[in-house]
Amino acid sequence: MASPAPLNTVAFEDAIAAFESGQREQLLAPLGAAVSAGSPDPRLWHLHGLVLRDLERREDALPSLRKAAQMAPTSAKIAHSLARTLYEAGLPSIDAYGQALRLAPGDTEIVAGLTSAFVADGEPQTAISGLERIVSRSPHWVVGHILLSKLRWAQGDRDDFTRSFADAIRQTPQNLDLWHQWIIALTHAERWEQVLEVIGNGRAALGEQGVFSISEAIVYAERGETEKAEAHFAPFADLQDGTVQVRRVRHYLRSGRPEEADRIISEWTRKPDAFMFWPYASIAWRMLGDPRWDWLEGDARFVGVYDIADRLPPLDQLAETMRKLHTLSGQPLEQSLRGGTQTDGDIFLHIDPVLIQLREAIRATVAEHVAKLPARDESHPLLGPPREQIRFSGAWSVWLRERGFHANHVHPAGWISSALYIVLPPDLGEEGAGYLTLGDSTSSTLDVGLPPFRTVEPKPGRLALFPSYMWHGTRPFGKGERITVAFDVAVPSGN
Repeated sequence: MASPAPLNTVAFEDAIAAFESGQREQLLAPLGAAVSAGSPDPRLWHLHGLVLRDLERREDALPSLRKAAQMAPTSAKIAHSLARTLYEAGLPSIDAYGQALRLAPGDTEIVAGLTSAFVADGEPQTAISGLERIVSRSPHWVVGHILLSKLRWAQGDRDDFTRSFADAIRQTPQNLDLWHQWIIALTHAERWEQVLEVIGNGRAALGEQGVFSISEAIVYAERGETEKAEAHFAPFADLQDGTVQVRRVRHYLRSGRPEEADRIISEWTRKPDAFMFWPYASIAWRMLGDPRWDWLEGDARFVGVYDIADRLPPLDQLAETMRKLHTLSGQPLEQSLRGGTQTDGDIFLHIDPVLIQLREAIRATVAEHVAKLPARDESHPLLGPPREQIRFSGAWSVWLRERGFHANHVHPAGWISSALYIVLPPDLGEEGAGYLTLGDSTSSTLDVGLPPFRTVEPKPGRLALFPSYMWHGTRPFGKGERITVAFDVAVPSGN
């Protein structure tokens, strides 16, 4: 078979169109031929690197991206692609991001990337200081305030982690997005009195806004003030906003009205935002004794437990690799873990051979698990999608210390979620300490008295797989440490 003709300058626009339409595999051969022939066009080298990156071949992408950056040293776009790929690959990227920022000083996406690069390099305080300087100069940069509040929280600032929002609003009091994101940050931290205070100040500055009324309803609902929550939610009963309707569902479940919750759930599980509602369908149907729960979660094949230590790198080597990736000193603002740390970024993108072996062993195990699932049911959130390809939408490590645990939660953006145990504390097995619980709603902000319908005993090298919409958490343990790897399998697309 003849080799594909190298792309020339005229064909570049066609190649970009193909790239943007998702035709990565088809572009790989002609782009590879073009760079192998020594194309003088840095755009082709850049595009070749981007295709390889998107195909999870970052170690192959980097030479082309470096070549493109060498050929076009003033291109901020190419410099940014190189920096981002270095970061994703788990390689030092601060200098590369610095070069990209010098070429595009006002690019906030590059600033955000540089922040992540400092965190990955074990310099979170440098990242915080840099963000503080930037948001003080650009108070309208809402994403910067969000990043800064998350970093401050993760580094142990529990009392004043959102202070940059207050500073910015003194300069731009009419910026509703700033008010909204300030409220969201405080809501994640469950600082209900502060949320109400911000809402009051926001009304004084801007008058009544829907976001203030909805946020006030959420506060009363989460605090269990049923009558106040009812009154504040009432005007939004017909609002076509999934995030608001999920909060109404939580309110009805918490106040012991699963029938009311189910009416909303039944409507929204037929819409694109259904992924947000399936976890609450599980709770409502269990509360009602509805047989639909068996359809949704009752099949034992939905949960898989696999002992795969023989497929993995040596567990002590894996543990040491994970410890080096934990560069923050505290727990993330928006996550479920309590008493520990979580890695930043996606560890399955790294090109460390240890992590590649880990990822591919997990991919093979997930494929085996998926092959055991019941037949496709297009109305079912787990059984509906096609099953031809296993792709990940995120992977991270959690390092819990004494008394650490995970609050009950779900992963609404995933298809299948997980826990892989690397290091475990010595007291596991004592009254279920450290066990994974599935379906437990007795120790969360949505406590409706439902015990777990299944528990999983942790063991080193054991992988637990379960639907991403399934409520899961862990029980606290005593002394020692617990290191795990977790990931989400992306919802497959296609027919």
